[in-house]
Amino acid sequence: MTAQQLLTGNAAAAWGARLADADYIPAFPITPQTEIIELLAQWSAHGEVPARFVTLDSEHSMLTAAGAAAAAGARVFTATSSQGLLYGCEVLYTIAGWRVPLVLVNVSRALASPITLEADHNDILAARDTGFLQIHAETCQEIVDSILMGYRLAEDEQVMVPVLVNLDGFTLSFTREPVTLPSPAAVAEFLPAYHPRHAYIRGDKPMAQGTAVLGGAPYSYFRYQQQRAQDNALTIHQTIAEEFALRFGRRYDLVESFQLDDADYVLVMSNAFASKGKAMVQWWRTQGRKVGLLRLRVVRPFPGAAIAAALVGRKAVAVFDQNIAPGSGGILYPEIAAALYHEPRRPPLLSVIGGLGGKDISAGEFEAVFQHLERIASGTTVIGPLLLYTQQERDRVRTLLQIAGKELSA
Repeated sequence: MTAQQLLTGNAAAAWGARLADADYIPAFPITPQTEIIELLAQWSAHGEVPARFVTLDSEHSMLTAAGAAAAAGARVFTATSSQGLLYGCEVLYTIAGWRVPLVLVNVSRALASPITLEADHNDILAARDTGFLQIHAETCQEIVDSILMGYRLAEDEQVMVPVLVNLDGFTLSFTREPVTLPSPAAVAEFLPAYHPRHAYIRGDKPMAQGTAVLGGAPYSYFRYQQQRAQDNALTIHQTIAEEFALRFGRRYDLVESFQLDDADYVLVMSNAFASKGKAMVQWWRTQGRKVGLLRLRVVRPFPGAAIAAALVGRKAVAVFDQNIAPGSGGILYPEIAAALYHEPRRPPLLSVIGGLGGKDISAGEFEAVFQHLERIASGTTVIGPLLLYTQQERDRVRTLLQIAGKELSA
């Protein structure tokens, strides 16, 4: 028995936690994540969700409480965004090192300074080396499904690593889409109650624990174990994806291929803006252009083999980064280049940066990217990254700065 509702991305995330039957929900609100916490608080107050809901004083405290509860054997859910994720970043490394499974939703929002409330991915990618697994959602349906799959993955005995599920703020968090909600009974069959073999902390046996200061050899051992867990997650994710598809009829692989079978040119994108890329691919197809799209869904562990398999032999590939590492460029571009490095038929790559702070990517900008792809496919060297920005947008910013008495630099 399933039910379809019109849900925002935030509501979909709250439903994911509800269907997963989370035991403990530590919370601290931050735009644009707050709706998730409001819904869970409302359900908890009305007895619709049996989880213990607790509001903490900061994201740092919230994530510390989340890790401690997971270490005690609870199934834990929490959510944050942007500056909140960075404020708790110290704790992300800590609880990943504890090897405790939980699901943390991040509602991406660009970082200060200056301030914007709209999405890009510098926040979530700042957490890429913490030890958390990362799943990036494109649709509201995928948010619910990724949370359920995330718990299965995190709680697997060969993984035991926390999971970050990412969705784009405003672009997806407040966008309503039809979402099919599986019945609690169906979810319980896919995601049984969490009974850890070893709980680090037990309420019936009070204890005190401290952090040991280790030398390089034991420290390296534990870090290597984290790497092994990430490697295991690549294989286990595929097994979970197959079971999820059989039970619920929706398939989620490490990467998603869209119109790739005969594509000469490929866009690599992630998250909600991939929907815009797919629409552009469909338009190009009506013009006789063989273009496809590869969407990155799992970012940690990095699915290098799946990416390489999808991209080898293409005439040219554009990697869209909705982020920027000042002084270097796009964050994901060099990781994709590394995945292709040893492939004898690796395609030429174009680094593209766009959508920062939620800035739209126009049809004209997509067309400019395609023209660059044609040039590099013909042997022309294009020095990247290509920074997407229209003259109209530049003029608008110039006007605003003039009003403020400032000058626009080149």
